[in-house]
Amino acid sequence: MSLDPLKEATQDKPESVSEFTRRLKAVISSNIKPCWIKGEISNIRAQASGHIYFSLKDAGAQLSAVLFRGDAMRQTVQLKDGLQVIAYGEVGVYEARGQYQLVVRIVVDDGQGKLQREFEALKKKLAAEGLFDQENKVAIPQMPSTVGFITSPTGAAVQDFLKILIRRNWKGRIVVLPAKVQGQGAAEEMVEMIRTAEELNIFDLLVIGRGGGSVEDLWAFNEEPLVRAVAATKIPIISAIGHEIDFTLTDFAADLRAETPSAAAELISSEFVACVERVDRASELIIDIVESRLETETKRLDHARSRLRLLAPQARLERGWLKLDDLTNRLTAVLRSALNQPTQNLIRLKNRFDRSSPETHLPLLNERIASLGKRLEAASPKSVLNRGFVIMRDDAGVPVIRKKKIKSQTLSAEFSDGKIDLKVIKE
Repeated sequence: MSLDPLKEATQDKPESVSEFTRRLKAVISSNIKPCWIKGEISNIRAQASGHIYFSLKDAGAQLSAVLFRGDAMRQTVQLKDGLQVIAYGEVGVYEARGQYQLVVRIVVDDGQGKLQREFEALKKKLAAEGLFDQENKVAIPQMPSTVGFITSPTGAAVQDFLKILIRRNWKGRIVVLPAKVQGQGAAEEMVEMIRTAEELNIFDLLVIGRGGGSVEDLWAFNEEPLVRAVAATKIPIISAIGHEIDFTLTDFAADLRAETPSAAAELISSEFVACVERVDRASELIIDIVESRLETETKRLDHARSRLRLLAPQARLERGWLKLDDLTNRLTAVLRSALNQPTQNLIRLKNRFDRSSPETHLPLLNERIASLGKRLEAASPKSVLNRGFVIMRDDAGVPVIRKKKIKSQTLSAEFSDGKIDLKVIKE
């Protein structure tokens, strides 16, 4: 036998993950026979395929289980979270994930679950003591300035809580009081944070909570010490556990329940947001009123300035000068009109005299005489002779105008350039 474990290990041929898982499956299947197991159902999930996945658990451990469709259809028990059952099945290994699970074949109802029985018993006990009475609850402040949040500092709940407050522009202060919210010792840590908050004496409001989970995950909020501490604290407290349907005992003991941490953040900031909106509306209204009043007073000031300008000596002098200029213009116009009328009359008389003057008519008469002279000259015998005509005259100098009156005689022919005697012989 080798004394060197490393040397001994390196002499073996390494297995693949699949080979090792198959070997482990064979070992489990051959050594663990089908059996009956008693436990409480939790985290139940029904798939569309008809398969049902859930966990069987007790106070010390939990076991993944599956009820395949064919087996599920044969069951008479209605499975639900918190139900105490006895299940028959064999252990199987799901190689793809490397996890083992109980493949259930038969389910028998074993009565109400242990956790549910503990919940109802403690709820009845504490209610009888008056821990949940409404008259013992403290009013939640509408606008808290300092809020303590008892939760896990690494959980998603605190991030969601802060995001809501930041988005809504809340101006208060948040102090995270860190504590476990699940598992062993979680309730004790949350009780310690409540006491710390009371000692600090700086908080207007406390919020205790976490995100959602199974009944087992949230069981710390059902433990008696925490429930009593929540009910006893003088600081107003909101329970904000991420489950909207089921209640924990902390929800009953708190002064107010919020469905989720985000809902608690909205509740805390709602009055602040409403006040901000009222302030914004009031600011807008004040601005409108001031602007309207300023506009009115500006108009009054302008009107007063105008009246003062009208009453000022300089303004009166200016109006006097304007009036004097107007009177001067009017007088000038009247004088100009008075002078224009005789001038116009004189011009009209001059025009009439000019039209009646011989100097005006003489050119016209000369033109008429010249025209008549031209007409007379055109009609004169000389003008006719110049056009090639001849005037025949008898012995007596009478013009001969007809042939039949001519006899054998001597006639005088007058041309444009002179006369000539002609002897007429008539046969």
